[in-house]
Amino acid sequence: MQKRILLQGVVFTILAVILGAFGAHALKAVLTDQQLESYHTATRYLMYHGLALLILIAIQQYIKQQLLNIGAHLIFWGTLLFSGSIILLVCRNLLGIDMLKILGPVTPLGGSILIIGWICILIGILKKQAND
Repeated sequence: MQKRILLQGVVFTILAVILGAFGAHALKAVLTDQQLESYHTATRYLMYHGLALLILIAIQQYIKQQLLNIGAHLIFWGTLLFSGSIILLVCRNLLGIDMLKILGPVTPLGGSILIIGWICILIGILKKQAND
């Protein structure tokens, strides 16, 4: 379980660096300023939550709470849906797939899943402190 979360965190951080560089160089000339800002938001969320997953692995050495695992899974899926949908929506014209606009509702769903994941982590930490 922890190895999977570790790998997910590392993959998110790698993707954030690659996609961030791609956006800063290759997409700068073809996207509007608003599209670029959305794209960069998606890559920042990938990086932040990739690092968060890596930190959760360290925390789980001290806090053995199932809610931390649940939170980590929700953060993974929430980030994938949130960042992935933004990137696909911004790049849909470049990809030539206009029907990707149906992904619009996926972005807030991913954000909601992220919030629930962080709440699970908070409750897991508070439960641990209550047991100490």
